[in-house]
Amino acid sequence: MSSLVGRSAIVTGGARGIGAAIVAALVKEGFGVVIADLLDHEGAELAKNLGDMTRFHHLDVTIEDDWKRVIDCAEGEFGPLEVLVNNAGIVTFGTVESEPPALFRHDLDVDLYGAWLGMHYAAPRLREAGGGVIVNISSTAGLIGYAGIAGYVAAKWGLRGLTKGAALELGPAKIRVCSVHPGPVHTPMTAALDESMVLGQPLPRFGEPEEVAALVRFIVTEGTFSTGSEFVIDGGATAGQTL
Repeated sequence: MSSLVGRSAIVTGGARGIGAAIVAALVKEGFGVVIADLLDHEGAELAKNLGDMTRFHHLDVTIEDDWKRVIDCAEGEFGPLEVLVNNAGIVTFGTVESEPPALFRHDLDVDLYGAWLGMHYAAPRLREAGGGVIVNISSTAGLIGYAGIAGYVAAKWGLRGLTKGAALELGPAKIRVCSVHPGPVHTPMTAALDESMVLGQPLPRFGEPEEVAALVRFIVTEGTFSTGSEFVIDGGATAGQTL
């Protein structure tokens, strides 16, 4: 889209999996995209493969100075910031009783606080640019509960609520904020999951990163009357139960 030339986007956790697919989709739409990740080698290789409209920059989403630097780099390389995709995330395992407090806090720091920091520092730039889009990658764990991943569930529900609050605050500045809620998707994070876990879904398979990326692309480029909205991409897993 020619109207997007001269605008920048940042995708956190962009070096592989869903994040890498989102980067590729936004590049095709004409954005200059910063791949922001802790995975330096993989991020640099992806930027090399995708060409001149991408750059890799190291980002720990929990560090304020990293965010300031990455946003400055995005605008310096490609122009005013128009899109932030908060995709970086981790999952730790443990119940409310068994999970060590430090692990629970780490989940919240990366999956929730990290996204909040990105929004905190990106929003003024988006406002200066006359508007933009923030897409927060939550999970079906932000819609329903799961046993054994207490920190992840808490963080993803929190990100869902944060999305709605930010949409209310930023709408008058023409900044849209939406959340995406994937079910199981083929990524390095889900490589150890048993494929049989999806057999009860209406669409009994894992999703692909490119399918999530296509939804994000739609939100950014076509879903111009959507904000505070939840976009679910889970093969129907959260639709209900059959008798």
